[in-house]
Amino acid sequence: MTVEQERQRVLVLTGASRGIGHATVKRFSAEGWRVLTCSRHGFDARCPWPGGEANHVQVDLADPRDTLRAIEVIREKLEDGKLDALVNNAGISPKGEDGARLDTIGTELSTWAQVFHVNFFAPVVLARGLRDELAGAGGAVVNVTSIAGARVHPFAGAAYATSKAALAALTREMAHDFGPLGVRVNAIAPGEVETSILSPGTDRIVAGLPMRRLGQPEEVADVIHFLCSGQSAYVTGTEIEVNGGQHV
Repeated sequence: MTVEQERQRVLVLTGASRGIGHATVKRFSAEGWRVLTCSRHGFDARCPWPGGEANHVQVDLADPRDTLRAIEVIREKLEDGKLDALVNNAGISPKGEDGARLDTIGTELSTWAQVFHVNFFAPVVLARGLRDELAGAGGAVVNVTSIAGARVHPFAGAAYATSKAALAALTREMAHDFGPLGVRVNAIAPGEVETSILSPGTDRIVAGLPMRRLGQPEEVADVIHFLCSGQSAYVTGTEIEVNGGQHV
């Protein structure tokens, strides 16, 4: 067995504390990866995966200075200076009173800024900051966009939707720029996934989906894992719809 085969692969994952992020930690951990989790909250001891608090980085992705600080913390945790995958899963979608959708007219500029810092700027800041580590491993970046980035959604706000559309475009630009470094960059666009933050009325959307059901976080995590694995070695610059046909 070669030294490279013995090396444990490492993933940096933002937004790991629930839903798709939680399922992604479990999927990669089951495959033997070391997962560095990033969240604005401290480590929750109830999380059952290996490494625990030692593999957690607390960071406020809405604060560019704190994001830059977190990059240095991540570097210190990479024992051989190599990073196999970065998954930009963290995202925020503020709501109005009683969960109302925030539109282009009523959304405060400060809210626009906060959403774009977390959903759009943080992914490129993290990827740029960890460029050498990703290149050293011939790694992959996966940006988590959304069905809302391609159409007006009844629940997702305007700032969220446009930030995800921008993230899809950023994925193409990053694939072009990171490709010569040996780093692949792709995106996944989930639709209605069964998590704790589903909005009331989602059942009406599901009734119109070709597959007639909600997606499961584990199904999304499987696609993320595929894009970080050797099975997708010649795939870059693409956005995979993971939405039961909602985009058709």
